[in-house]
Amino acid sequence: MEQWSWMTVVVLIGLTVRWTVSLNSYSGAGKPPMFGDYEAQRHWQEITFNLPIKQWYFNSSDNNLLYWGLDYPPLTAYHSLLCAYVAKLINPDWIALHTSRGYESQAHKLFMRTTVFIADLLIYIPAVILYCCCLKAISTKKKIANALCILLYPGLILIDYGHFQNIYNSVSLGFALWGVLGVSYDWDLLGSLAFCLAINYKQMELYHSLPFFCFLLGKCLKKGLKGKGFRLLVKLACTVVASFILCWLPFFTEREQALQVLRRLFPVDRGLFEDKVANIWCSLSVFLKIKDILPRHTQIIISFCFTFLSLLPACIKLILHPSPRGFRFTLVSCALSFFLFSFQVHEKSVLLVSLPVCLVLNEIPFMSTWFLLVSTFSMLPLLLKDELLMPSFVTVMAFLIACATFFPIFEKMSEEELQLKSFSISIRKYLPRFTFLPRIIQHLFLTSVIFMVLLTLMIVTLDPPQKLPDLFSVLVCFVSCLNFLFFLVYFNIIIIWDSKNGRNRKKIN
Repeated sequence: MEQWSWMTVVVLIGLTVRWTVSLNSYSGAGKPPMFGDYEAQRHWQEITFNLPIKQWYFNSSDNNLLYWGLDYPPLTAYHSLLCAYVAKLINPDWIALHTSRGYESQAHKLFMRTTVFIADLLIYIPAVILYCCCLKAISTKKKIANALCILLYPGLILIDYGHFQNIYNSVSLGFALWGVLGVSYDWDLLGSLAFCLAINYKQMELYHSLPFFCFLLGKCLKKGLKGKGFRLLVKLACTVVASFILCWLPFFTEREQALQVLRRLFPVDRGLFEDKVANIWCSLSVFLKIKDILPRHTQIIISFCFTFLSLLPACIKLILHPSPRGFRFTLVSCALSFFLFSFQVHEKSVLLVSLPVCLVLNEIPFMSTWFLLVSTFSMLPLLLKDELLMPSFVTVMAFLIACATFFPIFEKMSEEELQLKSFSISIRKYLPRFTFLPRIIQHLFLTSVIFMVLLTLMIVTLDPPQKLPDLFSVLVCFVSCLNFLFFLVYFNIIIIWDSKNGRNRKKIN
């Protein structure tokens, strides 16, 4: 009973921080003609409410796709339609066709913020609380602390409640988290359904789907494809197919309908990358203009090959040795591979990596906290553009203080605490004096923090050179990318070397 009382307090703290951030500015506020992502979400409500389903994804006089055309899966469109019905009851002017473009008022801002708040409260937060309560081999105090730190993660709060992305991240990440809960605790059908909902809400949840399918395939192979494993595989396949058919049914009436939706979901015409994003392609463009040198189809092939090769070792390991722990770490590795190497990635896609990192916060608190700070820093140019400097500083400090208070992130830095003991033992067979890895990581952390602080001060206080107006934004992306590459190597080391001592490790679900 005491646990649930404290969990209630944690939820109230998380909700208070969210609502406080929502009082600040948002994307594109008072900036015609396109305004911003806030207007995109409002416009989708306008389109889905006033036009028939067959016209949602097609360009027309009533649906100019160049003006925030719908480019997310059907479940997102249905959610927009649901919000539109509520908006219609409150004030029809908010979603009036054509005339509502760029609509801004305090009442409408309150409505839009409330839609995010309710979605968070119904889907994401319950999944976080249940996940933390189901953790084994840790105390009740640690479960409560874990929930608090996850709910205080600043990146998600700043994007959903500050920037107001044109997608409700708490919904897609919430579905993904329900999926993790399902497959981790043998509720495989529930997990499959939740992951399918996540993909049908946000196509980039494909980042998480590959480890999910590898984990379930490994479980089926372990049970034997001639017995229970085969029956489980059939049930999972039926669940996936049925959920996709249900979501896409209105668009299966005509072949061109389904193809148009797919074109909108995967806009390859936009190129390798668009805005300043902390992945390898944007960072590499500082030295080599790949977008100008290579044709687009070659860029796609190169991007696919790098993405596939970077995530292959972790996925193979998960199929051969399926475990809830391995599944969580593979989620991190695969999502990070997609973010760093895949085609047309947005800066906010780092949230898809941050969720699985939050799930291993209790196992590697120091490295997880470090990553989550870098992920928020990587979106700094976007947050400053939306005038969210003060909310960013306050939420980052609140998160850091919570992690430092409830987890000994700066005290326990041994090889075992960093989950690198197996790797270090293997190296010491050839290099007996290889005992300095924790010190190297400490120095890398300090270097990373110094660069993040200095770049933040520079971008806030100094004007960039006239010939290099994007200098500070590019530096933020470049420094963040270097950090992310380091984390990709780190998490893959944990995954690959974990099996050697897996039988001697405490089972942590």
